[in-house]
Amino acid sequence: MEEAQGGQSRADFISKNAIALKEARETHFWLRLLVAAGILLEADLSGLIDEADQIKRILGSIVVRTRSS
Repeated sequence: MEEAQGGQSRADFISKNAIALKEARETHFWLRLLVAAGILLEADLSGLIDEADQIKRILGSIVVRTRSS
């Protein structure tokens, strides 16, 4: 997101936010996988999983709104 703020163009801004969205999705996946594999308890990660989900939604919204405007 910090890189996107300094984007050189609108397309660069969108691209960098899209990359951040991909990274957020991957983080969300790995957190869920840690729980599914029994490595960590869901109770220990539920806050992080929820936060990763919120970040995904925010970044997704930014990408969609910027592309459409």
